[in-house]
Amino acid sequence: MPDLESFTLVSGPCVLEDEELNLAVARGVAAAAHEAGLEAVFKASFDKANRSRLGSARGPGLAHGLELLRTVREDTGLPVLTDIHEAAQAGPVAEVADVLQIPAFLCRQTSLLVAAGETGKAVNVKKGQWMSPAAMAGAVEKVRAGGATRVMVTERGTSFGYGDLVVDLRNFALVREAAGVPVIFDGTHSVQTPGATADGSTGGAPEHIRALVRGAVAAGCDGLFLEVHPDPASAPSDGSNMLPLSDLPSVLREVVAIRRALGAEAAR
Repeated sequence: MPDLESFTLVSGPCVLEDEELNLAVARGVAAAAHEAGLEAVFKASFDKANRSRLGSARGPGLAHGLELLRTVREDTGLPVLTDIHEAAQAGPVAEVADVLQIPAFLCRQTSLLVAAGETGKAVNVKKGQWMSPAAMAGAVEKVRAGGATRVMVTERGTSFGYGDLVVDLRNFALVREAAGVPVIFDGTHSVQTPGATADGSTGGAPEHIRALVRGAVAAGCDGLFLEVHPDPASAPSDGSNMLPLSDLPSVLREVVAIRRALGAEAAR
C-alpha cells in the first residue's frame, strides 16, 4: 500500500467489468502514474449497491469481484481498493484489497466503519454530500476505534439543491484540520448531476473535471480519485461523469506542473 502521506492517484472504472477491460484500465493507470512520478491504487467496485434505480447495473458481486481484483493486483502489482457496504463484507474483502472504501452515503454507519478499521487495512471514507468538513472527524474516529492506523477522507462535492454538487476548496484544509488525515479529491463524482437524466438516473458534466482537479491540487489536496474508462459512453455505471482513460496522462502532467509551481508547500 502506498504511503498515504505521499500524493497518490486512486483510479479505475466505476464498477468491475470483464477481466480484459479491468486489466487494460489498470495497466493504463499504472503507466500514466509512472510517467507522472506518482503512486497509484487501482479502484473498482464489485457491487454498486446504492444506485437510484432498481434496474441499474450492480457489478459482478462479492466472490467473482474479489477474483477479478486479485487478478489485477497480481498482473500489475498495483494495490487495489474497493467499496464495502455491509460490516460482514469487511473481512472477506480485506483478504484481497489493500484499501477498503466506505461509500459516501454510508459514511456515518458506525458498525461498517468500525468493521473496516478492525481489518487493519487502509480505509478511505468518502465524504457524504451533506456532511460538513468538521463532521468527518466522527467518521474517522469510528474507523480508528476499530484499530486502523491508515485512514483518508475523499472529498466528492457537496449537495447544492436537488440536482447539483459544488466543490468547496476550503474543505481540503478543513477536513485535514478536523480529522487529522490526508484528504483526496474525487474529480469525477464531483461533476455528477444527481437524478438529472430523463429516467431519473445520474448525469454528469465531465468537461469540468480538469478545472476542478487543477483547483483542488492548487488548494492542497493530498491525492486524486479519478474514475477512468477507455469508452465512458459504454461504461455500465457512471459513464456520464468519467474521464476517458486516454486523457489521464495529460491530466496528471498538469497536476505535476501545478505541484512543482507551488514548490515545497504542495509536497506534504
